[in-house]
Amino acid sequence: MAGTLLTPLDDYRIEPHLPSVDDYLRLREASGLSPFSKEAAEKGLPNSIFGVCLMSGGAVIGMGRIIGDGGCFFQVTDIAIMPEHRGRGLGKMIMAALMGHIESKLPKTAYVSLIADVPANRLYQQFGFTETAPRSVGMAKKVS
Repeated sequence: MAGTLLTPLDDYRIEPHLPSVDDYLRLREASGLSPFSKEAAEKGLPNSIFGVCLMSGGAVIGMGRIIGDGGCFFQVTDIAIMPEHRGRGLGKMIMAALMGHIESKLPKTAYVSLIADVPANRLYQQFGFTETAPRSVGMAKKVS
């Protein structure tokens, strides 16, 4: 695109930490994920099992988290990348970092799940995730 500055892939890096509350809320909004209150993010983020930030220079431009009970059940969530950085394989970088943690730190009997938006399901399939339907289907309820 004319006038658009593209960042080379070697200018991106993964850092193994959670985003700040402000970065978390900003990335969710910019990525089109459902919004949360600041109070909810302040409570939820510290209860994460593991998280990564995708950095470009000093800016957090992507993230991913693993949440769960610490032993049996875990969920990959909050995969988000700023729209202007998409289409460069950065989701793979985030997932690779999360999978490194899953494979090296979680119990071998852990059940790891995620809810995949289409077409992101193709990314998760590359990391061994399979659709559970018709045996089971994802369901959700937002507390109002």
